[in-house]
Amino acid sequence: MSEHIKRLNRELKFKGKIIDFYQDTIEINGDHTVVWDFIRHKGAAAVVPVTDDGKILMVRQYRNALDRYTLEIPAGALDAGDEPGIECASRELEEETGYRSDSLEWLITLRTTVAFCNERIEVYVAKDLKPSEQHLDEDEFIDLQSYSLDELKEKIFSGEIEDAKTVASLMAYAVKYGRQRT
Repeated sequence: MSEHIKRLNRELKFKGKIIDFYQDTIEINGDHTVVWDFIRHKGAAAVVPVTDDGKILMVRQYRNALDRYTLEIPAGALDAGDEPGIECASRELEEETGYRSDSLEWLITLRTTVAFCNERIEVYVAKDLKPSEQHLDEDEFIDLQSYSLDELKEKIFSGEIEDAKTVASLMAYAVKYGRQRT
């Protein structure tokens, strides 16, 4: 195991809307230099929206990186790096599902790809959903669907749901709330 790791340089290679890509020059043990990729992400929040009958609202949307539709929990990037996750989760809930809730409870914090990215996603559970209006971004086309927790677990284990934040969040919800009836 290396005793001493020191960043010598961080060079911005690309500045994007959501991420910035850097190359870091790292010194290990004072005698070995390596170059590591680093992606700075401004952060995100997600929400597991639970209806009064215990169903979970999911969004089906096209994802360019995979060139296909995915089934996910509602989520989105923070407006600013210091925006509280609960505010972002509340906003994304209403924007993507057309429901709002005054009852959001923290569920889990995720770090998506720690080898090269600092992305942090705060995940909340929303209950006592109240109808509102969807406010989709101009590049969002979302189909809202509801499923039982058992149906979603089947979709995870069949490989239909692969999105990491969705898998981790639904499984955390199952462990924490699975025995309760909402």
